[in-house]
This record gives sequence, C-alpha cells and structure tokens, in this order.
Amino acid sequence: MKFPLISDIASTSVVSVDINATVAQAIDEMINNNHRNIVVKDHNVFYIFTVLDVLNIQTSDIPLETKLAEIDLHKISIIDRDKNVLDALEYLNDPLEYICVVNKDKSLYGLITHTDITSNIDPDTLMDNFYLEDFLKLGRRVKWVGKDDITLKLLDAMLHGSFDNVIIVENRKPIGILTTKDVMKLIKNKSNLSLSVSHYMSYPVDTISKSATIKEALAFVKEKNYKRVVVVEEDGTLSGIIGQKELISLTYSRWAVLMKEYQSELSEINNMLESKNREYELIASTDSLTGLYNRHKFSELYLSSYTSMIQRENAMSLIMVDIDFFKKVNDTYGHNVGDKVLVQVSHSLLRTLRNIDIVCRWGGEEFVMLLPTASLQNAEILAEKLRAGIHSLDIDIVGSVTVSLGVCEVREGESMEDAIGRADQALYLAKKSGRDCVKTELDLQS
Repeated sequence: MKFPLISDIASTSVVSVDINATVAQAIDEMINNNHRNIVVKDHNVFYIFTVLDVLNIQTSDIPLETKLAEIDLHKISIIDRDKNVLDALEYLNDPLEYICVVNKDKSLYGLITHTDITSNIDPDTLMDNFYLEDFLKLGRRVKWVGKDDITLKLLDAMLHGSFDNVIIVENRKPIGILTTKDVMKLIKNKSNLSLSVSHYMSYPVDTISKSATIKEALAFVKEKNYKRVVVVEEDGTLSGIIGQKELISLTYSRWAVLMKEYQSELSEINNMLESKNREYELIASTDSLTGLYNRHKFSELYLSSYTSMIQRENAMSLIMVDIDFFKKVNDTYGHNVGDKVLVQVSHSLLRTLRNIDIVCRWGGEEFVMLLPTASLQNAEILAEKLRAGIHSLDIDIVGSVTVSLGVCEVREGESMEDAIGRADQALYLAKKSGRDCVKTELDLQS
C-alpha cells in the first residue's frame, strides 16, 4: 500500500502577496479572488492573512495603508513537496488548517489543508463499526446563538472566541450557520452588521445523525466539501460539531494497524506513529474544555478500580456534583463565561481531591468522582470540602457559584450505572433540599 506524495494533493492555485504589501492590497486580493485567506510571503517564511484578521483590523481602526509586516500574522508550517501524506499528520495539532508546501529551494509550491488530507483517506480502510456518537467528545466546542442575535456582536464573539463558525438554532434545532466564508461576503458587500444574523446565515444546515459511522461522516465531508459535520440527535436537536481534524484522528489508529502490515514503510514512520498514537489517545480520553477525563475513559478506570476494590476488600465511593443554576449563568452572561465557570470549578475539584481519586466531566455542568479506598463517611467529608472550595471561588463577572453533591458507596456486585444512579438520587435530594449542600445515600432512607 502506498500513500500519495504531498505534491500530488497540494493545491497550487494559491493567492499570495509580499510581506511589504499594504492591508488594503491584501483585502483587494482576497475579494477579487473570492478567497477567505491568502498567503503572505517573507522570503522563505510564510504567513496567513485571514478574514478574522480583516475583522480585527476593522474593529481596531488600523489604517488600510498599514503594511502587512506591521500586523501580527500567524506563521504557517511548511512541508517539502516530496514528503508522504503521512508526514503531514504531525502538523494536525497546529491551530491553523493550512500547511505550506515548498520546493527544494524553499519557494512556495502550494497549500494543503485538512480537506486535502481527508480527501485522500480511503474510506474502505476505516472501521465501519465506529459511530459519531462514540466520538462526540472529540468535537469542538459549539458556539450557538438565536436567529435574532445582532451580527456585529456575533462577529466580535467569533473574533475573540476563535470560532470559525457559529450555529443558529431555534428550539435547539440548527436552522442556519455562519462561517468565515459568510463573513467574507459581509466584508465584501459592506453589509449592515446591525441586522440580526438571520439576514446573513447560510441555510438550511446540512446535518448528519450521531448514529452515522465515521466512514459515512468522511464520505459526507468529502462529497459536500465541508470543513466540519454538524451532528444532530434523532429528534433533530443539535448534538455537536466534529471537524475534519477530529475525523482524521479517529482514522489514525486504523492507519497504524495497516502500516504494520507493510514492513517496508514501517521503519520510516514507526516513531511518528508511536508519538501520534499517544497524542490521540489523550484526545480520546479527555474533555476538550476542562481537561478532565470523559465518560469513556471514566468507564475504563472504574472497571479497573472496581476490580482492585474486590481483590483488596477495600471500600470505594462515588460523588456526583452539579453546578446550581448553571443555565442562568449561560443565559445571563453567555456560554463563553459559562465555559470559564466550568473550567474554574474543574480546577477546584482537582485541587481538593487526592492523587488517587478519578474525576470526570459527566456532561454539561455535571461531574463524577470515583474515590478508591474511601468509605461513605470519608467520601462525605471530602464532598463537603469540595462544596466549600467551590463556594469560596471568586469567578470573574459571575462572582460565586454553588454546587449540590450526592454521595454513595459502591457495592460489591453492582454495575457502574447502578452506583451512579444512587449517587444521582442523593444529588437530586440535595437539589430539593435547597442546593449548596451534600447528601448521601443514607439521607435517602430517612
């Protein structure tokens, strides 16, 4: 099996300007060629000038006569045109989706993107039994708004939140999308940004069910030439977004298996495979926002901890935590502030827990902690420390938040789902008891 060379998949129709060109000249090139981004050349160093840079210049009142050399541009990584497509995988952790392809003399040959890499993955090499719902944890955070939101405020949120797209929802169902391509049209047409986003969004939104396979998702982005898939639940409500980069990472483990079948190529890429496998294992086991374990990884760690509990005849307990009135935080301050609350609460949990404890973002504003060797009494004491630590946080804009906690001790012979169910019942009791408190399974009996 042979993989294509970079020169075979690179796009050579690249629009570029010199580093000494002005901002006005760069914008004219973008508009005239209908490009969202252009390459800026500084001898053998290359930068990207994007539509988000244009937005930043407009909002910062930077003169259009300013030279690009005076603008803080993003530097693009480079790869030799004679390299194999597998060599491009090491650049997938770069925040930019572009990689400059250069000749041997380091002059510009072309560009490759995640799209180019995706288009050269043979879907027949993928495992058909992997479904999007199993991997939504890898997806990017979704920025979603209502159709009546003002476009100017939305563009500012995209600029400062580094979102390359925004989903417009109604009753939690996607009805439109605004991407950097749409933003380029707004700039080109000098549109009235005080109007609602419903005037400029692209619609309808092409979506894919979370029950689709990874193979089907790759075929979808390849056919539609999309940079992402909008994933929905069976009832059509928004479930998440998975970009090409994440889809590629899902196929990587399969690629590693294929490579072992072709010994002639294995010696050259073995080190790279080991490195990328470690990186993607980390991506697949953690929550992208908080850095905590996700449900999938928690389930694995629970099983090993349960086995150890039985063998050593130790106790083990569970704590469920839910942030009180979190929806009000999102509705009042916005989802970016809500994300900050989730991150700071996560950090507080980690500071209080023991090194052997396992903490997971269970979903939304809920967290689950597994406490090996801890009895119900000890877990309740620790839960109270967690509650007090979070209550004492001073979170920017929001101030303080509170949490409700439910505690149970894991029983021999019961499933993880049953144990979490009992902790969840205790959590519900804490909510009913006024919130900002700890309840255990014993309180359910009184």
